[in-house]
Amino acid sequence: MLRVMNVLDPETISNFQRDGAVVLRGVFNTMQLMQLELGIEENLANLSPLAITASESDDPGRFIEDFCTWQSNDHYEQILKTSALPLIAKELMQSQTVRLYHDHLLVKESGTRAPTPWHQDQPYYNVSGRQNVSFWIPVDPVPEQSTLRLIAGSHEGTWYMPRTFRDAQAKWFPEGSLQELPDIEAHPDQFKQLAWALEPGDCIAFHMLTLHATRGTPPGNRRRVFSARYLGDDARHAVRPWRTSPPFEGLAQRLADGAEMNDDMFPRLI
Repeated sequence: MLRVMNVLDPETISNFQRDGAVVLRGVFNTMQLMQLELGIEENLANLSPLAITASESDDPGRFIEDFCTWQSNDHYEQILKTSALPLIAKELMQSQTVRLYHDHLLVKESGTRAPTPWHQDQPYYNVSGRQNVSFWIPVDPVPEQSTLRLIAGSHEGTWYMPRTFRDAQAKWFPEGSLQELPDIEAHPDQFKQLAWALEPGDCIAFHMLTLHATRGTPPGNRRRVFSARYLGDDARHAVRPWRTSPPFEGLAQRLADGAEMNDDMFPRLI
């Protein structure tokens, strides 16, 4: 277990609770960034069966995603477990415990046209509860035009219908069972967007219900991002009758619906 200490100022914690997202500067030192970059390149060279290409075949760039590889990637494991992330997660979530949920690789090569549409993460998952946090961690400089965009306050409770990114199909909750996503781009005055240019060492922390999206990457701008996700005290297993994204094979046979996420897949760090 990590030794617990205060690493954030009260304003940052308050902003996260209010907006569902904050920017954190200088979280990682040079050695940690080198380790994370090695982990990303190792992941790209050895994609898992869960990896997907999220861009079209005619895209001048390429958008690659992969999930849940930390157990075979020592670089990822060290960052997830021994960096400041678990301690920061504890304070942002206002939780007594911190449990690793999963990792997610998101790489948009130079000139990738494919955007990531507006969505929330939690409806794709197999967890309930309010205490959670995701970290969006680039190892390349990210200008504001291609950074993560988030809607302030959108984590307050509404679950929007999760759909596939490329063809908008409802593969998770049945049609009509959740509220449809509002047209955010058509009503900019109704939806306050948060967006920050980032340097290596910075990251964005956001709640798994915060609406977020990204644009493509301009030519000459590679965007390698590692996402780390953590769960707090109130997280519980939500057994789904469909394949979640990411899936956790065999978990429903080990953990009952509503049980704490007490499984080797999700080690407790604090």
